[in-house]
Amino acid sequence: MIKQAENILSKIPSADYADVRIVDQTSEDIATKDGVVEALASSSSIGYNVRILKDGVFGFAASNDMSEHGIDETIKKAIAIVKASAADKTTNVELDQCDPIIDSYKTPRKEDPFSVPMEEKIHILLEADKEQKVSNKVAVTQSSYQANRERKYFVSSIGSKIDQEIIWTGAGIEATAVDGPDLQNRSYPNSFRGQNQTRGFELVRELELAKHAPEIAQQAVDLLTADTCPTGEFDIILDSNQLALQIHESCGHAVELDRVLGYEASYAGTSFLTPDKLFNFQYGSNIVNLTADATIPGGLGTFGYDDEGVPAQRTYLVKNGMFQDYITSRDTVTKLHEINNQYNPPSGGRSNGTVRASSWSRLPMIRMTNINLEPGGEKGTGKAWTLDELIADTEYGIFMSTNRSWSIDDKRYNFQFGTEIAWEIKDGKLGRMLKNPTYQGITPQFWHSCDAICGRPEWTVWGTPNCGKGQPSQVMYTGHGASPARFRKVKVGVVKW
Repeated sequence: MIKQAENILSKIPSADYADVRIVDQTSEDIATKDGVVEALASSSSIGYNVRILKDGVFGFAASNDMSEHGIDETIKKAIAIVKASAADKTTNVELDQCDPIIDSYKTPRKEDPFSVPMEEKIHILLEADKEQKVSNKVAVTQSSYQANRERKYFVSSIGSKIDQEIIWTGAGIEATAVDGPDLQNRSYPNSFRGQNQTRGFELVRELELAKHAPEIAQQAVDLLTADTCPTGEFDIILDSNQLALQIHESCGHAVELDRVLGYEASYAGTSFLTPDKLFNFQYGSNIVNLTADATIPGGLGTFGYDDEGVPAQRTYLVKNGMFQDYITSRDTVTKLHEINNQYNPPSGGRSNGTVRASSWSRLPMIRMTNINLEPGGEKGTGKAWTLDELIADTEYGIFMSTNRSWSIDDKRYNFQFGTEIAWEIKDGKLGRMLKNPTYQGITPQFWHSCDAICGRPEWTVWGTPNCGKGQPSQVMYTGHGASPARFRKVKVGVVKW
């Protein structure tokens, strides 16, 4: 396929820069509900796109017609877009310096998910579904599995030739208990399609869905008679699965440089982290260290190279509480240099390799890789707590786990989250179960209130396979490393006016 991509590139007339991506995607989805297979789908798609930079503007076109005529027509479309855009441009697109790369990358895995018999996958899900039937109050039982493979072939006019195979797999279960008007859900190991990582089928086996199903379902039943989470100002401890979404919404989207520059304003909003805040804004407490790291083994945002041919990297976004950097592309990073001539992060001010497209037919854009809260006990992160120690150190508070709902404004500033379950902490011990917990805050104030983070043994890279962005919309897979953490004096519950 690299040869085919080179052939397409060779047909592009003189340009300041050009690249070609051929993408071959395969996906598999299985879902069960109440003891039967509700959905079983398999799909594949292959196509290519060209990106041409000339006269200060980009032209982009894509097709699945790989005939010589189809390639010629696709290039003509991209050139036509260049001509139309150049007539109305307000500024020139400039790219940072990028070294040519000739390399291959494959997701490490022990067991290819597409080689496992379909009967075995269905059996695992149906067993997990069956084990959730712990009470007649369990009204709905569900399990799900998904696997995806992307083969990407990238060539560019600077001499890059990169082929990659990215595989990610995931599974999860969800029990719904009902008693009159009350409905409660419990999910394992996380809500919204369970856990997903760039690994093989070994992840599904390690999750042991059937083993955990009875406990999860019983919690859903117990929530029906649990006390409602109180309203007020409390110390809270967030489980790592909830903290992952907190990071995603209040940090990950906020540091996307295209949002900051206004490219996403009409669809997904902008960001409160404006360029004047770089290096002089205290985003959180001094133990808060946030990174974008596309090199973590198993992270859903892990790869070898992004869709501009830039190597995967680890970048500090927030260091000891201070705002340090954005996630960038080759064109937005040059704009940032124009706006803030003090911009010179450790990466050298080049793109930190976070550009991806959801398919061959979509334009690459800045997307989260693995956006992580670094674990406690490492440089600048304070003590390495265990969750038991953290609970024992909390006189009165609430421990919340597993996201149920979220809401955040278009600048990623004001937010409210709800979780599936919580427990009261009293005198350093977990007490009564609480239902319908919610909390709210303002992003920098919330992160300023973080005073303790659990260590690496309790740190998990959670997968978010359904992050939406762009027009037309693109759904992307991202990761978030987190361990449980404590936040002081947070507003909890729904305030009645």
